[in-house]
Amino acid sequence: MNRLLKLSALIEASAGLGLIAAPALVVGLLLGTEIAVVIFPLARVAGVALLALGIACWLASFDDQSCAARGIVSGMVLYNFGTTLVLAIAGVQSQPIGILLWPAVLLHTVMGVWCIGTLLKRPIQITSEQPIPSSRVVE
Repeated sequence: MNRLLKLSALIEASAGLGLIAAPALVVGLLLGTEIAVVIFPLARVAGVALLALGIACWLASFDDQSCAARGIVSGMVLYNFGTTLVLAIAGVQSQPIGILLWPAVLLHTVMGVWCIGTLLKRPIQITSEQPIPSSRVVE
């Protein structure tokens, strides 16, 4: 799970920074079209969201056996397959398309499958032998 989270962090943070810094360039590479200036703030908000997702993945990679890390990977399943669907529909319905559209569809499909494989491979195991944090002990 560690490699998955770190790679997800790198990909999403990079995409997020790209959308924040140069939304027209990123959209052009994906969709092969220009975006209206009024869409720039929305593209940048999406960039901030991707950057936040990247940071969450990176931090979860340091404790990849936790319930929180599994929760993030579960969310990444929805994100990756949702992104695959949205981009694939855009690719089928739109002309022209950008040079990075189909590689992005493939990347998100592979990442989604990897997320599911990771979740199925490592079920969380909670035992009664785990200590209760002292702040939760009631006397």
